[in-house]
Formats: sequence, C-alpha cells, structure tokens
Amino acid sequence: MTATQDISAEHSEKGLLPIHGETIAILILGSFPGKQSLLKKEYYGNPRNHFWQIIDSLFHIDCYLPYSIRKSRLTEHGIALWDVVSTCCRSGSADIRIRDPVFNDIAGFLGAYPPPRLIVLNGKTAGRYYHQLKAPPPVRAIILPSTSPANTRFTLMEKVKAWEVIRTPRTR
Repeated sequence: MTATQDISAEHSEKGLLPIHGETIAILILGSFPGKQSLLKKEYYGNPRNHFWQIIDSLFHIDCYLPYSIRKSRLTEHGIALWDVVSTCCRSGSADIRIRDPVFNDIAGFLGAYPPPRLIVLNGKTAGRYYHQLKAPPPVRAIILPSTSPANTRFTLMEKVKAWEVIRTPRTR
C-alpha cells in the first residue's frame, strides 16, 4: 500500500462526546465531525465552518474565544451539541463518504433530562440519519441549513436567519 492509498483509505472513526449543561433546551445534532474537528477534539473545529459565526451572531459568543469558553457560554443558553453518528468509516470529511454508521443513543441521552423544546439537525445528512433512528425522541425536530463550508447554497447571513429558531431564554 502506498502512502497515498493509506491516507485516503476508509477506517473506523469515533466521534465526540456530547456537550451539555444541567438543562437542555435545544439539542443540536450534526452528522459526524469532520477531520479537523476530530483532530482538535472540538465541535465545528474547521475554521471555515459557519457554526461558531452563527452562534456569535445569535448569542454574542465571540467565535474567537477559546473553545472551552465558547462551550461553557453555549451551555449557559441551554444548548447541547452532539452528532447522530457515533462511529463510522470514512475517508475525508465529506458526509457523502460516511459508511457503516453506528448511531448514538440520543433517546437514552435525553432520557436523563427534561425534554428539550427542540432538536435541530445541522443539515440534510444529520436529518436523514436522525430519521433512521429506531426510537427517535418524542421532541420536535427540524432540519436547518448545514453550517459546513461545503454548503455554498446559502450565504452566512441566510444561515443566521434560518438558525434564529435556536434562540431561547437563558436558563437560570
């Protein structure tokens, strides 16, 4: 096997643990973290991904703050982050290359908390996988435009407008 083949070969990858506070008003589910996110161990770790810019626009959480502070401030708003896919095989970061997905136990996770008011699916792939769950949580779920840099169908401002639905009063 050449070095080029080794780099592009599909191999099993494990996703990130959920991020949440004591209460969850909104659960944002992506499909599966990209390569940069996995390397950094950060949700939406690709600097070209619009997620943290959207959060900055909606909640004034500076997208340039250290990741630990952004996470903390996000959970203060009752927002949790996770992915639908727990593990998969994939070469590269594109969702279309996900093979053999194993899903996270989202219903079990949410069973430990009062129900959130909304589950947001970050893009069509997250939505498709979410609807494949054997027992999706009995919570309203909506698909929003993907924050991925690959999603050029929407401008950043159009994404911000669509994502305004996640605004929720701060938990006390």
